[in-house]
Amino acid sequence: MKTRLIVTVVVNLLLAAVGESAYADTTAKQPLTVNIKRLSLDTALRIGKAAIDKCREEGVQITVTVVDRGGHEQVVLRDVLAMDLSIPISKKKAYTAMSFNTPTSALANRFEGAYSVPKVDELIIAAGGVPITIAGTIMGGVGVSGAPSGLTDERCAQAGLAAVQEDLELD
Repeated sequence: MKTRLIVTVVVNLLLAAVGESAYADTTAKQPLTVNIKRLSLDTALRIGKAAIDKCREEGVQITVTVVDRGGHEQVVLRDVLAMDLSIPISKKKAYTAMSFNTPTSALANRFEGAYSVPKVDELIIAAGGVPITIAGTIMGGVGVSGAPSGLTDERCAQAGLAAVQEDLELD
């Protein structure tokens, strides 16, 4: 009995040492921190303001939301006469575009037939959201709500992104 206990303890110690060594080998190759690029507040504000300006040119007042890469609101701008309901809808459009890394207008046909629309409260499948990407990396999303048409919402969101796209690509 005593010999068996000693063997068990020795085996467990050896396994722990091997496991710790294997873990040390994988962590030694990994950095201790991760650098993540994020949009600055000024950039997010430029996106929002350009989207509002574009919709004003089209004679509509909207709400625009810019979310960061984690889906959190970074900027929410509501024009004077935009409906209160446009606030949560613009956020959902931005979040959905960021989550799927595609304009929300492109998602309408994606969930037809056997595939149903995902039942997640934060998602909305309606035109008006565009992802923010830099060199293929998702940085966030822009969502616009309040125009009579989702396609108008999306044109305004695209205009917001276009206002900073060149600067983002050069950064």
